[in-house]
Amino acid sequence: MSDTPISESSSSQSVPPPKTNVIRAGDTVLLRLPTGDVRSYKLEADSVVNLGKFGSFEANYLVDQPYGLTHEISDKKLKVVPPRTIEEVEDTEATNELINDGQYVQPLTAIEIETLKESGVHASDIIKKQIEMHANYSLKTEYSKDKYKKRKEAKYSKSFTTIEPTLFNVCEYWFKKDQNRIRDLRIDELSQMMNLANIRPGGRYLAVDDASGMVVSAILERLGGSGRLLTICDVDSPPAYPVMTQMNFSKELVAPVLLSLNWATADEEYIPVTIPAEPSSGPVKSDKQKVRLNKRKAVTDTLSNTREELFAGEFEGLIVATEYEPYSVIEKLTPYLAGSASIVVHSPHLQIVSDLQSKLRLRPQYLAPSVSESWLRRYQVLPGRTHPIMTTSGTGGYLLHTIKIYDDPSATPVVLHRPKVKKIVPSSTESNFDTPAPAGQASSLPDALDVTSESVSQDMQAES
Repeated sequence: MSDTPISESSSSQSVPPPKTNVIRAGDTVLLRLPTGDVRSYKLEADSVVNLGKFGSFEANYLVDQPYGLTHEISDKKLKVVPPRTIEEVEDTEATNELINDGQYVQPLTAIEIETLKESGVHASDIIKKQIEMHANYSLKTEYSKDKYKKRKEAKYSKSFTTIEPTLFNVCEYWFKKDQNRIRDLRIDELSQMMNLANIRPGGRYLAVDDASGMVVSAILERLGGSGRLLTICDVDSPPAYPVMTQMNFSKELVAPVLLSLNWATADEEYIPVTIPAEPSSGPVKSDKQKVRLNKRKAVTDTLSNTREELFAGEFEGLIVATEYEPYSVIEKLTPYLAGSASIVVHSPHLQIVSDLQSKLRLRPQYLAPSVSESWLRRYQVLPGRTHPIMTTSGTGGYLLHTIKIYDDPSATPVVLHRPKVKKIVPSSTESNFDTPAPAGQASSLPDALDVTSESVSQDMQAES
């Protein structure tokens, strides 16, 4: 870890207030539907949120409500549903072996059910009526009855649960929705990346994020508004990370921390083309022109300061999740890292990190490059029904971790110089050391040699 102190600008930053778990207008909210699917909506004031067959409601009903509540939709209004307690299911000797759920076990037809829904009958009453008319419901086991109720609730219930957009929930949402957008980055691999890179408040880090901003969001959440995060991307303007919009970060947490450069401006030999911040001819004629010139000057100054900060180096870590060849990325950005800085690379393919590990082992400035893979298994925890979930993702990708060290050819390690003991060949009159000693008697050893300090110094000079 570098001993370089944090810059004045980052150390004097005021820590933003902690994020509350209350829904605000303009936030992006995750909604879990009765079917188990999760949808993302941006709540605008005085707007209407449409959930398809589950109904629609006015967004103002969710404003200033805490996360985690279950709401029921009725005439575009919301009603808070009390939390459902976990009921103990009693095991019985009933079996489903002889039950034949054929076509006629449920006399209530789909047309009749749709008529009940249109007439305004509550979902619980429809489910109750289906249970009463089911021919084989009483023959089911208690577990089967509970599963039957949950399936019907997912089908007819017009309710949803709000989910707080934490990093865990957002990563889970994207992994189930489109894991290719986040490069198969699962939450367990993401947490390992943050730990291996030693992300902490006040630190200074470099990041290359082609995972839709998942890595950048994780780093920003750990920094907490204190420190520096410099991202290298492909676009000229600051990249639009879709994951960051769902995290609902405040400007006080992002603005003083996050900076970005593209690959061209990250090159020291590149001279950026900037728009002149001074009028080409004559003085400023209007306030509009003055504002435009001030904006140009601010953009130019920000670019210049960001490049200077990158070239000054002494960053404490490099986190890479990119579609490009990672070895070229590391070689490009390693000179800007401090001593003992961690380098973490994520890839959905094992071959890429294995080849990278082989290349880094040949370079002495990379210490102990290692490849790892996390394994995440979920468990269903219910009374009498706790077991691992059998359907799960195969992998969340692979990680390579190494530490940068200084490779200084002029530096010499501390060598323990030991005096060399000269062997003396014994004469015929002396005892023969090759002859084994009699049983019960220790073998004789040569006497210790008297080595003077002068000979020791000569040996040390010869070795050096």
